[in-house]
Amino acid sequence: MKTFFRMLRYGRPYRHLAYLNVLFNLFSIVFGLFSYTMLMPFLNYLFGIEEASAVKPGGTPISNLNQKFIQFLKDLSGDDLGLGLLYVCLAVVLFTLLKNVFRYLALYVLIPFRNNTVRDLRNAVYKKVMRLQLSFFTEEKKGDIMSRMSNDITEVEIAIMTSLEAIFKGPFTILITFSFLIAMSWKLTMLILIILPLNGFFISKIGKQLKRHASRAQRRLGLLVAQFEESLSGIRIIKGFAKEAYFFRKFSTENRHLNKINIAVNRSRDLSSPLSETLGIFTLAIVLYLGGRMVQTGNGVLEPSEFILYILLFATVIEPAKNFSAAFYGVQKGAASADRIEEILNIPETQKEAENPVHIQTLENEVEFRNVGFRYGPDKKTLHDVSFSIKKGQTVALVGPSGGGKSTLADLLPRFHDVAEGHILIDGHDVRDIAVKDLRGLMGLVTQESILFNDSVYNNIAFGNHDVTLEQVTEAAKAANAHEFITGLENGYYTNIGDRGGKLSGGQKQRLAIARAILKNPQILILDEATSALDTSSERLVQEALNNLMQNRTSLVIAHRLSTIQHADLIVVIQNGHVQEMGNHQELLAKNGVYAELLQMQQMRA
Repeated sequence: MKTFFRMLRYGRPYRHLAYLNVLFNLFSIVFGLFSYTMLMPFLNYLFGIEEASAVKPGGTPISNLNQKFIQFLKDLSGDDLGLGLLYVCLAVVLFTLLKNVFRYLALYVLIPFRNNTVRDLRNAVYKKVMRLQLSFFTEEKKGDIMSRMSNDITEVEIAIMTSLEAIFKGPFTILITFSFLIAMSWKLTMLILIILPLNGFFISKIGKQLKRHASRAQRRLGLLVAQFEESLSGIRIIKGFAKEAYFFRKFSTENRHLNKINIAVNRSRDLSSPLSETLGIFTLAIVLYLGGRMVQTGNGVLEPSEFILYILLFATVIEPAKNFSAAFYGVQKGAASADRIEEILNIPETQKEAENPVHIQTLENEVEFRNVGFRYGPDKKTLHDVSFSIKKGQTVALVGPSGGGKSTLADLLPRFHDVAEGHILIDGHDVRDIAVKDLRGLMGLVTQESILFNDSVYNNIAFGNHDVTLEQVTEAAKAANAHEFITGLENGYYTNIGDRGGKLSGGQKQRLAIARAILKNPQILILDEATSALDTSSERLVQEALNNLMQNRTSLVIAHRLSTIQHADLIVVIQNGHVQEMGNHQELLAKNGVYAELLQMQQMRA
């Protein structure tokens, strides 16, 4: 139940609704018990079993209350038995009506408590995922993260949140009803309370088994979703290599494992209701025997009508007890999903905002990489003692063989990762001391892979900036040589481009990504393979637009096509994580080193 209460902390802003639910449930329980207690005066009054006289000495509180009520009926109806019975029936109807009114009110306030709590939990998971470093996503399967966000939260909603009514109401129903039972016969009730822990032992054992199975099932479901997500992402390659059967076998195997575990989960869960009902009837049978003996022998203070009421009240406990045990099983099943959600929420954020961050709005002087080192893991050092600076308005190009660390170096500037050694400084301020929002607000980014979203062309270029006009978006698209193909689309700038821009060609996607960066009009540009996906004609036009955009702006460009960066102010050659050479195009050619060799190889391929 610890997991249950941890999940409920997301309901703290709505705890007033939980308090109202408890209050309304208390009224519902009390009025429900009153409607049942009407049975005793009804029987006594109907058959004249009790004289409407003074309260009996030594009677139970319930029997004394019964006598007072019968006396009240006598005074109200006189000798008219039919009128007295009518009053009893009206009292039953009234108490039942009040019971159900308060029951509905309890459910009415519980619904927003439950739904708002789940909504806030989803928001918390999404917000946490957005704050995690990029290294987390390289180590974890995207499909498993998606499964936690969707399937696990849905499981929490179904298994835990739908159990709230039984969990909130069940204990109070049992407690208040047992208070009535103790008032009627404390001896018989004490015998029942001795038996109940045995029932709890069996329920607890099955609950633990259910949580164990459910935890395995959710992990398997995460792997299955990851397998499906990978298949969708690689569908072109799968079809191209005719490997549909191979991937189906992988999916089918994972699905078979999940099915096997789900069978165990459902069998454990479905055992809860019959087990709790059987245990309840077993306890009821003991009550019938012992209570019946008390009435027979006259050793107890229970009268026959009181014993009938006692049995009726105890029977009413069985249903909420059964619901509570089913809710307990539901919580145990949902706890496995809740644990997986908490694994995400409890991941330490290694990249944190400085306590008193520096706020900057403009780049005044330079960006400096000073003795920068970086590693993805303890034994995987990617960059070694990298140092260079970019003066305001300069263009610096990073070139070198693939896998040398160019993209990693560019990722360090906006703090997608933090340096392991050295410093990256903007106007003398370490980027780790600058407010992240301000830092990234200075930058525009065009990545090697065009990242687009399942939305319109307009929204992909504007990218959440609600103040941007269509004219501004159009100008950015023209600068990126994208306007012509956009106007040829079915709905122009309002055409949906599909998942990841799937309706566009590679070059078209690249140009939209460039238009997005152009529209932002940033002070620092990071262009990672910015024109590698364009044809020769488009590349020339886009490169001209980028050259115009980079004037008086600090630019960090990564390109395999060395022809695109020959006019850079500084070219840094990165190989195996080290700076091999630095200088402009002419200086590096004169050195006849790595840069000259790379340029010669590209010219030969051309």
